[in-house]
Amino acid sequence: MCEGVNVDYIYLLGRAKEAREKAYAPYSKYKVGAALLTVDGDIFTGCNVENVSYGLSICAERTALFTAIAAGKRDFIAMSIVASSPEVSPCGACRQVLCELAPQAEIITFSRAGDIKIKKVAELLPEAFGGLYV
Repeated sequence: MCEGVNVDYIYLLGRAKEAREKAYAPYSKYKVGAALLTVDGDIFTGCNVENVSYGLSICAERTALFTAIAAGKRDFIAMSIVASSPEVSPCGACRQVLCELAPQAEIITFSRAGDIKIKKVAELLPEAFGGLYV
């Protein structure tokens, strides 16, 4: 499962799992946690927070990114994302935000089956609007 995966990334996945436990998802029951690693070693976590007016909800990935940006961070190495689903991948909105705010980051996902996948942001959203290409 974790063979060949960077030790820091395993720790980052653990932090994302912890963040998932804090998710507020009474409508979808789909809890997600994310952990973002900065170049200076800081980690910012986030969870999804739903609202009855669904468009007002926010994903775990954007929660972590926006918290880091609000703390003055701009350079990111990796983000781990954990959800209890067979496949885990950022939504389109999160992919677009990642392209602009963390274009060089690696995205590490952990599925219910225990599968770990590592991809670059550019692989998640090829030909993104702005961000990577500005």
